[in-house]
Amino acid sequence: MNQQTGFHLNWVAFQTIIYKEIIRFMRIWLQTLFPPVITMSLYFLIFGKFIGSQIRSIEGYAYIQYLVPGLVLMSIMTNSYANTSSSFFFSKFNKSIEEMLIAPMSNLTILLGFMLGGTIRGLLIGIIVLIISFFFTHIPFMHPWIILSIALLSAMVFSLGGLINGIYAKHFDDISFIPTFVLTPLTYLGGVFYSIHQLPPLWRQLSIFNPILSMVDTFRYGILGISDLTIFYGFSLVFISFVILFSWAWFLLSRGVGIKV
Repeated sequence: MNQQTGFHLNWVAFQTIIYKEIIRFMRIWLQTLFPPVITMSLYFLIFGKFIGSQIRSIEGYAYIQYLVPGLVLMSIMTNSYANTSSSFFFSKFNKSIEEMLIAPMSNLTILLGFMLGGTIRGLLIGIIVLIISFFFTHIPFMHPWIILSIALLSAMVFSLGGLINGIYAKHFDDISFIPTFVLTPLTYLGGVFYSIHQLPPLWRQLSIFNPILSMVDTFRYGILGISDLTIFYGFSLVFISFVILFSWAWFLLSRGVGIKV
């Protein structure tokens, strides 16, 4: 098989995996798209309107405006993660991953296909949540390119995290452990609902090392033009997270961890 033929086969396989992932989550949209929309709408209504009206403005913005970037990015991150973790686990469960391994496609193709499948779902739900926010408040969109780049990078980071979780998972319960006991605390401590300047000094210093804070803070800067950290630090920490998780996932697939007997 020459190089050109190999590239063509991997390109077709790559497109097929992405198409399969999109069809998978769109076919069960009542489970994948609808619940996040309802949940975030309740966040906007309860925390943004009812409780937010009693909270003073933050750096010149109403609390609900401050809340929007964090909730949008939170929906992107959680759904990107959930898509790849569940999809890859069920690919192992129904043995379809074995068909991929014997097919003429590289491990990189499998990695990119699953990663971008989860990224697409996360970004799609993020766009839907952002549209819903228009019914509750005005969003200025100060730096569109920063918004797009950090949303894409964050979705890919969490999609890779979900893939790694799916690779290691041996039982269905294993794919819910990390989101419940690791990601949820980090997300709620990641500046979604507050500025880290409101925290005591010790917690403020610890929060700086939370990569989710960097994602949320940079995304908020793109939308509102305000941030607690520098944008360079935010992008750097997120990019480093991407490189580490991408390399880790590629290594696991190459070694057949959790897949090959």
